[in-house]
Amino acid sequence: MYGIANCDTIKKAKTWFEKRQIPYVFHDYKKSGIDKDVLEMWVLEEGWEPLLNKRGTTFRELPDVLKKDMDADKAITLMAAHPSMIKRPVVTDGDTILIGYDSTGYEKMTGIHE
Repeated sequence: MYGIANCDTIKKAKTWFEKRQIPYVFHDYKKSGIDKDVLEMWVLEEGWEPLLNKRGTTFRELPDVLKKDMDADKAITLMAAHPSMIKRPVVTDGDTILIGYDSTGYEKMTGIHE
């Protein structure tokens, strides 16, 4: 699970996994950053649009010139430099990537159905 520790959506996802006693590893962008190679892999799998959080403060406060003509390379560069622009959480089991809180996706990923 990738995200920022104080994010409410991260807390919700952690609670979902903990309630079901499903172990996970948490990667905190604030403490560890994000490897550009990981971002590139996610963008290849899912596209940059679902990953880039355009509603967040960090993105909205960027100069317009940086937001103009967005493409995959520009989005990856911005997300690597400002990981808080990545939608949260990103949950992956190595095969599947889920972006944003998705309890149905978590059920499918873990094989736990309620």
